[in-house]
Amino acid sequence: MAHIVIIGAGSGGLSAAYEMDELARPGDRITVVSDAADLRFAEASPWSPTKGADRVEFSVAEQLQRKGIAFTAAGARRVHPAQNRIELGDGEFLDYDFLMITTGPKVAFDNIEGLGPNGYTQSRCHVEHTVLASEAWERFIANPGPIVVGAVQGASCFGAAYESAFAMDADLRRRGVRDRAPMTFVTAEPFIGHLGLGGMEDSRTMLESAMREKNIGWIANASVTRVEPDRMHVTELGTDGAPDKQHVLSFNYSMMVPAFRGIDAVSGIEGLVSPRGFIIIDEFQRNPRYPNIYAAGVAVASAAAARAPADTAKTGYMVESTTTAAVNNIREQIDNREPTHKASWNQVCLASLGGSGLSFVALPHAQPGDGSWFSDGKWTYLARCTSCDAGC
Repeated sequence: MAHIVIIGAGSGGLSAAYEMDELARPGDRITVVSDAADLRFAEASPWSPTKGADRVEFSVAEQLQRKGIAFTAAGARRVHPAQNRIELGDGEFLDYDFLMITTGPKVAFDNIEGLGPNGYTQSRCHVEHTVLASEAWERFIANPGPIVVGAVQGASCFGAAYESAFAMDADLRRRGVRDRAPMTFVTAEPFIGHLGLGGMEDSRTMLESAMREKNIGWIANASVTRVEPDRMHVTELGTDGAPDKQHVLSFNYSMMVPAFRGIDAVSGIEGLVSPRGFIIIDEFQRNPRYPNIYAAGVAVASAAAARAPADTAKTGYMVESTTTAAVNNIREQIDNREPTHKASWNQVCLASLGGSGLSFVALPHAQPGDGSWFSDGKWTYLARCTSCDAGC
């Protein structure tokens, strides 16, 4: 009988566990490894920091136990792929026949001096960040001033940056203090509306127009060099990638999407991870060197992503698709068959623009110019209001 271990108990990990349970044979075992006993989710996070996070929290162990799925909150300290075992955070070891990594990324605030909640900018990457950002926003409202918002070099979540900017604008207008809060959007994208996908249809024109209408200035193709308590140092790059202009932007409030890297448990394992620690996979979500290790969601460094810009985004639709493909391929391997399931790398995203919204579909993932579609309007905002997807 096979023992399938899943590292990660977020949306991807839990989906993998439940789908694997449906496909497993009698006698197969499934164990989920997480570094937290509870799943915490901020349902209102698309509109942060302008409103507090409505927390959803429940016990992962209790939910999995109902399905007969084992669980540990000890966390994964180190994966030992040559031995087919995981060293847990409590010093114990867990052997596996198949391993699936669905942890998502680790935020890399330390890439830039002064970035992040422990520095001088806010974040919306985790529930805790969202709470801190909301508290800081209320303090800012009492003493408005310049805002810098956007996404730094290496980020892959540009939709969240645009959502934050337009949400701030809408909230400031509602409170009657927008004129006291000049806003600058700073992004590593080569141009506004690139979105990590090379741009789609009228995405550049539509987003630039929306930002002009809201009086939001921007610096694109930007590299943030460091952040100080009340100012950000930004290098604007030329088309050749060389430094072109230097900017020092003052701010009273800043929200910047950081770069991501892989988790520490797999960092530096040759043949398993990319230089930034993401799991190397083939078209079947399987690692080429260790074919009993699979990965899904944002934890992967896929062949498709490697052909696209380094800042390629991954949306919720892709997370679900890669998870389902991996689970089905594990079952095929258990049955001594070659994997056949391939994930869809299509992008599907809805983003709030503070009363309006934008949506896009990119087909296929690595070639956004082929079959892409981009639109905006209040219908997208309303659809976003009914969705608990974290979007881009």
